[in-house]
Amino acid sequence: MRVVIAEDNALLREGLVLLLTSSGHEVTAVVGSGPEILPALLAHRPDVAVLDVRMPPGFRDEGLRAALEARKEIPGLPVLVLSQYVEESYAAELLVGGASGVGYLLKDRVGRVDEFLDALDRVASGGTALDPEVVTELLTRRRESPLAALTPRELEVLKLMAEGHDNTTIARTLVVTERAVSKHIGNVFLKLGLPPSDSGHRRVLAVLAYLNNA
Repeated sequence: MRVVIAEDNALLREGLVLLLTSSGHEVTAVVGSGPEILPALLAHRPDVAVLDVRMPPGFRDEGLRAALEARKEIPGLPVLVLSQYVEESYAAELLVGGASGVGYLLKDRVGRVDEFLDALDRVASGGTALDPEVVTELLTRRRESPLAALTPRELEVLKLMAEGHDNTTIARTLVVTERAVSKHIGNVFLKLGLPPSDSGHRRVLAVLAYLNNA
């Protein structure tokens, strides 16, 4: 897998390079400031980009803005955004722009190597990967919304869907059968009024409904 990294912290940057190369991936470019990101992505067109949200010179949302711009120039470019803190508005903005091949993780997740690499693989394959802490924060802010119609178990299933997990993983996490998971997902689709289209597309719509009902 070819990866471009944008991270201003030299220690974390080098750690990411070491982690990815030792896992068999190719790091095609490493940049340390916001203005460098888009040119690097356009030049290398990687399989996935790993970007810090806040980059020099402003340390606001330079990485996120570059990611959104890059996905306009390279439709479907998989992007995994890293952040120091839970900033759910950034996660929502990234996903609303197209919920395939996107992820948002807290930086301490990088230290959990297996989780980080699993999230990277899901994003590169066109899936989603939201940090569990981000999803929990989103959940606590959505008391009055269409999601209020969901049962606690259905919310648990939707939370895991938002993190990017498939039915098998959800079933294993909740210690239920895959058939039960499918039933809960069907109820989520029904209660959120999602159209009877392709199941994968409805999963994306369900996640977006989860993010957009602030």
